[in-house]
Amino acid sequence: MNGKSSLLVVAGVVGFLGVLLGAAGKHVLKDAVDDRLMSGFETGLRYHQVHGVALLAVAVGSLSVTGRVRQRRLRVAGWLLLAGIVVFCGSLYLMAFTGKLALGRVTPVGGVLLMLGWLSLAWAGLLARDSPGLKTP
Repeated sequence: MNGKSSLLVVAGVVGFLGVLLGAAGKHVLKDAVDDRLMSGFETGLRYHQVHGVALLAVAVGSLSVTGRVRQRRLRVAGWLLLAGIVVFCGSLYLMAFTGKLALGRVTPVGGVLLMLGWLSLAWAGLLARDSPGLKTP
């Protein structure tokens, strides 16, 4: 695996984990946690799956665009999205599975990372076609 394709591999793992955690939550947590924790888990799962698809799109985009500058910007967006998934969704998952509500203190940090990922994606899109490092078709 090279550095360019690592986001694609990560996107596949994130997608797999979204399905695995969804099944685990449905079967393990269903009757074991209160509605508040289950709601938080479901929010984490929804954000996980949506951002997993976004991560896949960013990974494919970073492999298919020409120009090192845009590729780098897309990879930054992808890694920020991954960090947001891990921190935001992970904290919600851990709260549901452990009952430790104090873990919720880091959830907003994950939300900020997700937002920064989206802004980084916009930053990559704002790059002019004739910027240095880009090949124009």
